[in-house]
Parts: sequence; C-alpha cells; structure tokens
Amino acid sequence: MSERHHDFWPTGLPRHLTVPQTNLFYNLEVSAARYPDKTFSVFYDTPLSYREFKREVEQIAGYLEQECGVQQGDRVLLYMQNSPQFMLAYYAILRANAVVVPVNPMNLLEELRHYVSDTGATTIFAPQDLYAQVAPLVASSGEPGLQHVLVAAYSDYIDHETDLKVPDFVAAPRRHIAGPGVTLWSDMLARGCVPGPVTAGPDDLACMPYTSGTTGHPKGCMHTHSSVMYNTVAGVQWFGAQQDSVALCVLPFFHVTGMQGGMNGSIFCGGTVVVLARWDRDTAAECIRRYCVNATQLISTMVVDLLSSPRVMEYDLSSIRRLSGGGAAMPDAIAQRMQELMGIRYIEGYGMSETIAPTHINPNDRPKKQCLGIPICDVDARVVDPETMGELGVGEVGEIIVHGPQVMRGYWNNPGATADTFVEIDGKRFLRTGDLGRVDEDGYFFMVDRLKRMINASGYKVWPAEVETLMYRHPAIREVCVVAANDARRGETVKAVVALKDGFAGTVSEQDIIDWSHANMAAYKSPRIVEFRDSLPKSATGKVQWRGL
Repeated sequence: MSERHHDFWPTGLPRHLTVPQTNLFYNLEVSAARYPDKTFSVFYDTPLSYREFKREVEQIAGYLEQECGVQQGDRVLLYMQNSPQFMLAYYAILRANAVVVPVNPMNLLEELRHYVSDTGATTIFAPQDLYAQVAPLVASSGEPGLQHVLVAAYSDYIDHETDLKVPDFVAAPRRHIAGPGVTLWSDMLARGCVPGPVTAGPDDLACMPYTSGTTGHPKGCMHTHSSVMYNTVAGVQWFGAQQDSVALCVLPFFHVTGMQGGMNGSIFCGGTVVVLARWDRDTAAECIRRYCVNATQLISTMVVDLLSSPRVMEYDLSSIRRLSGGGAAMPDAIAQRMQELMGIRYIEGYGMSETIAPTHINPNDRPKKQCLGIPICDVDARVVDPETMGELGVGEVGEIIVHGPQVMRGYWNNPGATADTFVEIDGKRFLRTGDLGRVDEDGYFFMVDRLKRMINASGYKVWPAEVETLMYRHPAIREVCVVAANDARRGETVKAVVALKDGFAGTVSEQDIIDWSHANMAAYKSPRIVEFRDSLPKSATGKVQWRGL
C-alpha cells in the first residue's frame, strides 16, 4: 500500500533526496556568494540584498558570542513577527552555533515564562512592542533566567515612504528602551562584532519549535541541522523553486510551515521573499502585483478572505503559479473559485512541528481536494490500528504514523513524552501523529479525525490542556474543561466550560472570564465562548468527560 502513490510521483523528481551535510548557515553563505547584489527580502517596499543580509547576520552572531556569551548548543529565544529582523536573528543564532527557539509573538508573560525556564535560555530577541512581556523575566545578576534582551524596532527596516498599509506596531518609530540586560538592535549592529568559526554540524541541534499536547505545558521539538535541511531542500525540489522565484511570506516564520516554505527554502535556492508582518488581503494582493510574486503559502482562511473581497476582480494575481498551504482542509467551493479566478489549483500538504513541516504534499499536477497528499521523498507513512500498530488496508481509518529524515530527535528534557510518541515497527522508529486518517486506492492520505484532543482554529493548533492550565490561575475557577466549538469563519473555535468556586456565582460573568483569558494568553488560544455549569461531568475514575462536553 505504501508504494501505490509512486504512480503519481512528480515528473522528474527522484524518490531519494540526498541532504547536504552542512550547517544551515552555509545555505546563506552560498546564496550570498552567488547572488550578492540580488534582493533577498522586501519589507513594505524596502529591499535588502543578500550581501547586506549576510553581513548583518555575521555582526549579530559576533555580538551573541562576544557580548551575550552564547556558546555552541545554547538555546536563544526568537520572539518576533515576520520581519527582516526575524530572519537576521534566526541565521545569526545558527551562525553562532546555537539553537533557534522560535516563540509565537502572540504569547504573553506567563506563556513566555515556560520557554525561559524550560530551555534555560539567557538571551532573547524581542520587538519593542513586546518588551513589557519580557522585562519581568530578566534575572538579577547571578540568578538563572534571561540576561540579555535584544530589542528591535521593525520600522528600522523601512527606509522610505510606502503607499502600502503598514501596521501600527511595524510603523512605530524606534523607542529608546533602557532596562537590565537591554541592548537596542541598532546599538548591537553598531558594535560591528566578528563571529568565530562555524563549528555546529549536521547532527547538532539547530531549531527547537515548541508544541503542546495532552499535557499542560508546550514541549520543545529537537531538530538538527540535518532534519531542518531535509525539509528545506525537499520543499524547494517538490515545487521546483529556483533563484528567480519570488515568494510572498505571510504565514508566520515562528511556525514551521512559514519558516521552511517561506524563509529557509528561499535562502537555499537564492530566491526573493516579500515579507508582511501581518495578513492583510489588499496589501498582499498589491505586493503580488507589484513584485510579480509567483509563489505563496496561505491557509484556507486567508484564501477565503482574499476571494471574498469586493475588490477581488480588481486584483492582478496572474503571476502566481503556485499557491499551497495546510493546517485545515480547503473548502471545495473556495478551491473551485480560486481555480476559476487564478487558473491554478490549491496544493495542500501535511506536517507537524515534530517533522519541521511536511511529510506529505499533493503532487503539483495531480492534487486531490481536501487531501493531505502523498508521502514525500524517503518518508514511510502508514495508517495503523492505534492499539495493535498493525497496518490497515485501503479506506480503513487508523492513526497516521511517519518515519523519515525530517522527524525530530525527541522532546527537549522530556524522555517520557518522547517514549510515548515513538513506536518501533520493522526496525524503524515511527512518530505517532495522533491524527486519524485513511489512504485511498491511489496512495493519497486523508484526514478523518484526531486521536489527540486538539482544536484547529484557523490553522492554529490549540491544545486544551495548556489552555486549562492557564485558566486555573483565575481565582474564581474551580474546574474548567476546554473543548472545540463550531465556527463559520475559523472552522473551530475555543470554548471553556467552567464551574466556579463557592461564593463567586453572580459576581463573575462569562464575559469576565473571556476578558481575563484574552489578557493572559495568546489570542488564538483564548476562549471565545465560556459556559458556566454547577459541575463538570466525570467518569467513574473522576476524569472530566470532555468528549461529551
């Protein structure tokens, strides 16, 4: 069954991918040597060449080593929106032989606290608009915690007037923030530091995105230069990207899809990235026209938003030859509308933080709708009985498991969770995805349901246990159970069923809980709906019956 998809393999693409045995930074070194004066990035009409980008990366890496004491294998937090600074910091951390820990900039203080304590990081890159979330985590001298906060103003990389709509937090002038451990981005560059040699190799850790799950706290997915390199190269070759590709990057770089398909893949092949810090359909459409963008990744809600614009017929989207994405299935009517307007089909894929983006992608010339795609080069993917681990036949529903070069080494500082996530079959180490799917007669994979308890809100994965852990900090909450609710726009949204402590009934409203949650956690995971109950239904063993709720 696992070989059937080879009948639909992309024309001219080998089945095996030879992965470069180099540090990821070497990809930048090669592209900057080949195309020094070529535009690497465009940020609200301001270009940055490969030569300039590499020069600043090395200056930042030197500062990390000389002023922040960053050594090989140290974890460095990267807490920013899409911007030149995100990409510069990412590659500077790699150049300093350290490990990138990308952090969702929607996370707030209490969520950020876990990243600091779990990684042992002493250095963080943060934008000026989020400095208030970071400041309380700076440790006193000699104490564990953050020691260095490198503060960026996004507007530093917009050097002239633009008629594009620039978000306020991006346009804000540089503030002269001062505080313990703080260095402004401009002051860091002014030092002109020179880094030492590149010593991290393919088997060393490179990137550690965090994912949540059935436990309350997010877990770090340990990826080496080799595992990140694999999907960097695999995506480029699957889609046929090359040095004259121009990609619109609006999916967040802190998430593995945007990181790999937008940033790392473009640097590998020497392409150009047009970067937006936040999704705006009119700005995105104008950038596509202005820069002849030929590829972009959009989740289904972005495509719905773009095509529902009253101005959609005014947009010139003719340069786009590839539009891909994942996270949530594309509605059939929207896919059809997109094909009528743009003459192309939406290419869906499937992956996880644990696999640093895709394990499955639809073939460009034979995509199927609402389909995860077929396993890419060197990936062994199966649908198995979640109890027996026996492989199932065509059309049978079971858990999707994957084995491949892009699978993580394990969870950081969490051997128990690592052991629970992997299973050995036929001498191979397979990752249990927790997703229920099926394979059709052509070898294409389809999602059916989730074995894990997870909410998919506009492509963002929300793990109820993490939200519940945060909500228990509210003084009025005795019990809480977080579940999915249907939402016309987001697909699913977050609902919290709450039982209040004695004495709080009538003094705390559902809206009070919603407002508190929004102030204390990232907006995408904050409950949009709260329902009060006297008690929550429990099983005979005392577990809350979340499926019933």
